[in-house]
Amino acid sequence: MKEDNLKDKIIVVGGYGHVGQILCKELGELYPGKVYAAGRSYKKAEEFTGKTNNKVFPMQLDTESAAGISQIEEAKVIVMCLDQKNTDFVRLCLNLGIHYVDITANADFHKKIEELRDMAVVNKATALLSVGLTPGISNLLAAKACEDMDESDSVDIAVMLGLGDKHGRAAIEWTIDNMYHNFSIMENGKRTEVKSFTEGKAFDFGEGLGRKKAYRFNFSDQHSLLNTLKVPFIKTRLCFDSDLSTRFFFIMKRTGIFKLLKYKRIYNGMVKLISGFKMGSDKFALKVEASGRKAGNNIKTEVFFSGRIEADMTAKAAAAVTKELYTFDYPYGIFHINELFTIDILPKQVRDKIIFKS
Repeated sequence: MKEDNLKDKIIVVGGYGHVGQILCKELGELYPGKVYAAGRSYKKAEEFTGKTNNKVFPMQLDTESAAGISQIEEAKVIVMCLDQKNTDFVRLCLNLGIHYVDITANADFHKKIEELRDMAVVNKATALLSVGLTPGISNLLAAKACEDMDESDSVDIAVMLGLGDKHGRAAIEWTIDNMYHNFSIMENGKRTEVKSFTEGKAFDFGEGLGRKKAYRFNFSDQHSLLNTLKVPFIKTRLCFDSDLSTRFFFIMKRTGIFKLLKYKRIYNGMVKLISGFKMGSDKFALKVEASGRKAGNNIKTEVFFSGRIEADMTAKAAAAVTKELYTFDYPYGIFHINELFTIDILPKQVRDKIIFKS
């Protein structure tokens, strides 16, 4: 392994992808010449980095090949923007003492990484999960909503996305898959099966957006928050800025049409349809409502945050925590974002848009 004083690279795996490019540019401004956009295609990496004035460099890296070990030995932090089939690459990073940031949103995969806690501690590495908009900023808002409570009873999180925004194919496939498949979650200490895109609840998203009905969805923030916030009931719901679009998906789910997605041709057609679906804007919003007790009194709190272009916000959150791990020492192990940070980690222009009510 390289000496620590030689470990000064930041490698963004999937760095020439939709979110990866934005993240590389953010980090390239902070650490010009230290950031690498990595992926299987050197050509695509080179095409992207050629437009960054040498602030970001290209790197060919196959995370499923052992040949990549020598390429990452000089990395201090690796940011993962791609879904993975197994934890082999995460294990490699931790064994090399490389800090690891994961912006993907798969709760089951997060659990597998959590099992590597001892490995991270022994090798003096910090791995950070739940980094992005949801999970990520939603985790921080939920923690903020509960921070003044002596005891929290429930947390409801509503995520509003704009279908007019640009979404990568992987993100669209993930959304479709999680509308089709149901999920299980702990509720008050018991494992409960939840039908995706059901149990609608209205949320007030404030002036300009109004009240919108959102539906249960398998965002990973609710899974990690159950353990890190110790709240018995945490539910995350999804809606779109276009009420018609939300209604369209709700009817698709309720009538069973989503079952047809098991056929590849229909599935691909749905992905293509949503990719070209421009009904709506590029706005997003998060609304957190929490209830609990303080000094024996029942209290409720609300936290609201909105912005434009989901990928930009994911990149800003990832850049902020990567900067921290690159610059400062943090406890070794596996953590979700709200276990090490608060909303104060976010850039001022982001924090200024967060509204807290109690």
